[in-house]
Amino acid sequence: MRRLLPHEVAVGEVRGELTAPPLFPEEEAVVARAVEKRRREFATGRRCARLALAALGHAPAPLLPGTRGAPGWPAGVVGAISHCDGYRVAAVARDTDLAALGIDAEPALPPPGGVLEAVSLPQERAALDRLAREQPAVPWGRLLFSAKESVYKAWFPLAGRMLGFGDAHLRLSWEPDPAGGVRGTFTARLLVPLPPAVAAVTGPGGELAGRWLADDGLVLTAVAEPARRRSPAPRTAPGTAVPG
Repeated sequence: MRRLLPHEVAVGEVRGELTAPPLFPEEEAVVARAVEKRRREFATGRRCARLALAALGHAPAPLLPGTRGAPGWPAGVVGAISHCDGYRVAAVARDTDLAALGIDAEPALPPPGGVLEAVSLPQERAALDRLAREQPAVPWGRLLFSAKESVYKAWFPLAGRMLGFGDAHLRLSWEPDPAGGVRGTFTARLLVPLPPAVAAVTGPGGELAGRWLADDGLVLTAVAEPARRRSPAPRTAPGTAVPG
């Protein structure tokens, strides 16, 4: 994931599981009745998140699920957690650097039967057929699913409501990655009315941009939208009025 994100983003990632990742009591209560696999996913994801947050200067603290399970990040932080078999990752950034951040990790395998039809638009499936002929090594259906997951994770903290798989039209491109595997970019054109906080990020075009990588048995996607910078206030000499 580090290869996909700008330098302002701190990443904690691990293949497999960290040894006995500690949880705060409040977090333990969240997964007290969960099966062991879910407990380990949760614990390792939180450990990755704390490693990433430490790089931003945040002390360890509970990260409790909020609305629809999204992690409750410290004030001033945007972030996301993802996991699949054998891989856990968290990414965080200051909200003065990024306005939206979404990541997803998937195994580099075709999606289960029926999933592609459920998560894609007809025009997206036509584009995937063309891409599969150009680069058959990439599991394009799984990649599309992952990219939509990253788009959703970037959207939800801003919008505060669901975004369906059919509510965004994705366009994907690819190129060989010099570091190994295949990489590319994607754009997501949002097909629903935009809440003001989303429109402030996407602009009038209503698009989110992302990057992806297929390598070492994984498909990884990320959306990292920069924060809009405010123009600095004009400087004046002491006692000088600024024309209004």
